[in-house]
Amino acid sequence: MVLQNICVYCGSNPGRAPVYLEQAQAFGRELARRDIGLVYGGADVGLMGAVADATLAAGGRVIGIIPESLRSKEMAHLGLTELHVVKSMHERKTLMAQKSDGFVALPGGAGTFEEIFEVWTWAQLGFHSKPCGLLNVAGYYDQLAGFLDHAAESGFMRAEHRATLMVESDPATLLDRYVTYSAPTVSKWIEDEKHL
Repeated sequence: MVLQNICVYCGSNPGRAPVYLEQAQAFGRELARRDIGLVYGGADVGLMGAVADATLAAGGRVIGIIPESLRSKEMAHLGLTELHVVKSMHERKTLMAQKSDGFVALPGGAGTFEEIFEVWTWAQLGFHSKPCGLLNVAGYYDQLAGFLDHAAESGFMRAEHRATLMVESDPATLLDRYVTYSAPTVSKWIEDEKHL
């Protein structure tokens, strides 16, 4: 799979541990090293700003997409390759998805969770076949990954679909998996055969 752009969802806050910023920067540098563009939410604060700045500093391309209503609150990054100001969160997420060949969640809060879960759900429904994953910095996503395993074991998602949300602690390893990713062809509905 050719990866021209990767969409990154992450916190507009930096988190308490320095490792969160360090790994956001490492991810940005890895994107630039591979000549993969960064698509993200367009802010210059928190992990969002860190991943963008690191990508740019390493010679990479960065596309930011931010709603007009958040332009001042999240402090739009003015040094990007491209900055798109849109009307709504829905338009932001749609444009981010359209411009990306895969999706990664770095540590973040409710917005980050909502964004990665939405595009992952779209993948399960067959709306796209792009890879989705979590960069599990310092075990940040350990409990979430465990809960998702529990959801699959409890019959609320297929094991094949659970496996499509990749979890890795190293940026290069995660991106390597994206290059060889192939979407499963099974139905989202576990008991589909009852409806045949």
